[in-house]
Amino acid sequence: MRISAKGRYGLAAMVHLALNYSGGNPITIISISEKMGISKIYLEQVFALLKRGGLVLSLKGSQGGYQLAREPKLITAYHILSAIETSMMEPADKTVAETQPQLEDALQEMVFTNVDKAIRDALSSVTLADIMQNIETKTSEQLMYFI
Repeated sequence: MRISAKGRYGLAAMVHLALNYSGGNPITIISISEKMGISKIYLEQVFALLKRGGLVLSLKGSQGGYQLAREPKLITAYHILSAIETSMMEPADKTVAETQPQLEDALQEMVFTNVDKAIRDALSSVTLADIMQNIETKTSEQLMYFI
């Protein structure tokens, strides 16, 4: 499975918002762009998709920016990627339905449907809160000193 740059940047930006969620202040695209080294214009496209997906709220004005629409523990990687990677979440096209309908049914039932479900289940099992916890664990491991 290959996730586009837009999907990867969207996940990273959402984690950044999650890490700043408790502060309650909106985060600007410019600050995310500078912090992560991602093009501002590209992030604007990503955030338009995330906003349309109901995952972020935008606040206008001098103190404006973006915030998560709900708590990090309620937003999964599946929510984020399905808002950004529209083609990844589409069912597989028919392969040989006209000439070999039984083979087509078998492929759909035993391969494509199972793969789609496995991807959906795997992405749905990871929340922004889980990713934040992993970052915290890795950060504390790096701070350990051994004598």
